[in-house]
Amino acid sequence: MPRRVAAIWPFRPTVRYSRNVTEALRAETVGGMVMLAATVAALVWANTPWASTYFGLQHHEFSPTWLGLGHMDVQHWASGGLLAVFFFMAGLELREELTHGELRNPRDAALPVIAAGAGVVVPALIFLAVSAGAPGAGHGWAVPTATDIAFALAVLAVTFTSCPAPLRAFLLTLAVVDDLIAITIIALFYTERLSWGPLLAGAALIAVYGALQSRGVRSPWLYVPLAVLAWYFVQRSGIHATVAGVALGMLTSPRVSGDDRPTNAERADHVLRPFSAGFCVPVFAFLSAGVGLSGSQLGAVFGDRVALGVITGLVIGKFIGVFGGAWTAVRLGLATLGDELYWREIAGVAMLAGVGFTVSLLIGGLAYPDPAQFERVTTAVLIASVLASVAATIVFRRRVRRRALLDGAG
Repeated sequence: MPRRVAAIWPFRPTVRYSRNVTEALRAETVGGMVMLAATVAALVWANTPWASTYFGLQHHEFSPTWLGLGHMDVQHWASGGLLAVFFFMAGLELREELTHGELRNPRDAALPVIAAGAGVVVPALIFLAVSAGAPGAGHGWAVPTATDIAFALAVLAVTFTSCPAPLRAFLLTLAVVDDLIAITIIALFYTERLSWGPLLAGAALIAVYGALQSRGVRSPWLYVPLAVLAWYFVQRSGIHATVAGVALGMLTSPRVSGDDRPTNAERADHVLRPFSAGFCVPVFAFLSAGVGLSGSQLGAVFGDRVALGVITGLVIGKFIGVFGGAWTAVRLGLATLGDELYWREIAGVAMLAGVGFTVSLLIGGLAYPDPAQFERVTTAVLIASVLASVAATIVFRRRVRRRALLDGAG
C-alpha cells in the first residue's frame, strides 16, 4: 500500500484478524447480525432524501450481451447469483442431515419433516384465504411458506442461551426441509419459460460434478468451473439458478477419507460459509429490503390484501402449521417428542418459523415483478419477520428463566 494511502487509511488487517473475522462469520449469531445490519442500512437509505440513488443502484443493469442472460440488474444478480451460494450451503446442510443428522433416522426425522410440511401448506392456505379476490393474489401463495435459516438460528442463539441441542437440531432440520420445499416450489411454479438445451447442459454438468464427488476427487480447481458453468446454464434455461446451488450442495461428498483429511463437504463449508454469511446474504438483503416506511406507504401495506396475506401467513400460518403439524404427528404416533424437547419450546420455534426473510423476499420478487406490489410485499415480509422474532423472543426468554429456576432447584 502506498504511504499516502496508508496515512489516510492506517488500518491493515492482519492474517490473524482476517482469520478471526471469517471464524466469527461461521457462527449463526454473527451472520444473522450482519444480515440485520444490512437490512437496517437499506431501510435507512431508502427513507432519506437520497433514496433515488438507492433505487438507482438496485436497478442498475450490467449484463454483457454475449452472456445471453438477458437484462439483469444488480438486484437480479444478487438474487440469482449470490443466493445460489446461500442455497449451496442449504444443500450441504441437507446432505449433512441426511448423512449424519436428524434425517438419517426416519423415526427421528418424522417430527421436523411433518412440521415443515404443515408449515408450508397452512401459511399458503391462509394467504389465499386473506388475499382472495385481490389482483395477483394467486401468484404469491408461496411467499409466506419459507423460513430463513440464518435469521432464525441467530434469534434462537441470542434469546435462548440455554437452548438444548435437540431443539436447535429441530429448528435446523425444519428450516433445511423448508428450504428444500421452497426451492422445489420455485422450480415448479415460478419458471415462466423453459429452454431445454441449456437445461440439459446444466443437468449434465451437475451430473459430472456428482460423479467426481462420488469418486473422491478433491481438486477445487475442477469443481469451481463446473459449478459456475452449471449455474450459468441453469440460469439460461429459465429455471431459477438457486436450484443449481441446492443440487450441487447436496451432491458434495461428506465421505470421510482414511487419512483424516476434511471431507469435500467440510472443506466447502469452511470456505464458503463466511462468504455466504458475510457477503452473499447481506448484499441480497441490502438490495431487497430498502422500502419506504412513510405513513402513506405503511397504510398502503395494511390496505393491501396480498400484503396482509403475507403477514398473517408468516405470523399465524407458520405457527399453526409447524406447531399443529408437530402436535398432530405425536398424537397420531407418527413421531415422538424427544426427552429434552418441551411443547412450549416447540411453540417458540413455531413462532420463529415466521421469520421468512431471505427466501420469502426471493419468491416475492419472482411472484410480483411490479415494483410497487413487490415493495408492499417486501414491507409485509419485514413486518412479519419482526413480529415473529419478538413473539419467539418472549417465549424463549421465559424458558431461559424457567430452566434457570429448575437448575437452581435441582
